[in-house]
Amino acid sequence: MRLRVVAVGKPRLAYARLGVEEYAGRIGRYAPLELLFVKEAKDLLAKAEGHRRVVLDERGRLFSTPELLRLLKGWEGERVAFLVGGAEGHPEAVRREADLLLSLSPLTLQHELALLVLLEQLYRLLTLRAGHPYHRP
Repeated sequence: MRLRVVAVGKPRLAYARLGVEEYAGRIGRYAPLELLFVKEAKDLLAKAEGHRRVVLDERGRLFSTPELLRLLKGWEGERVAFLVGGAEGHPEAVRREADLLLSLSPLTLQHELALLVLLEQLYRLLTLRAGHPYHRP
């Protein structure tokens, strides 16, 4: 599986920037990862062309870790793009074009924190897929 994460705006908060760098490096050991930043939410879809599009949205579907792992295993061999909106969220056109609306939490998360949580969860899923002991139930 080839992963692409496309986010509106580079993280400005120090904790988010450092966390994103940390988890992007970790993920790269398990799967190819492209981390792209765009200026505006309307540019997200262009960067996800040719990929399965997973749009992060608090109104999306909630998954447990095992459920999300099963879903990702079903996408082996595919290119998957995770789209993270900015402070204003996603335009309706982006939601409409999603193959999956994914909620990380029923809470609304600040967009830089949502990016960091997404990367940590992708790392967790990839270590589980590889049989490594990172995940603790």
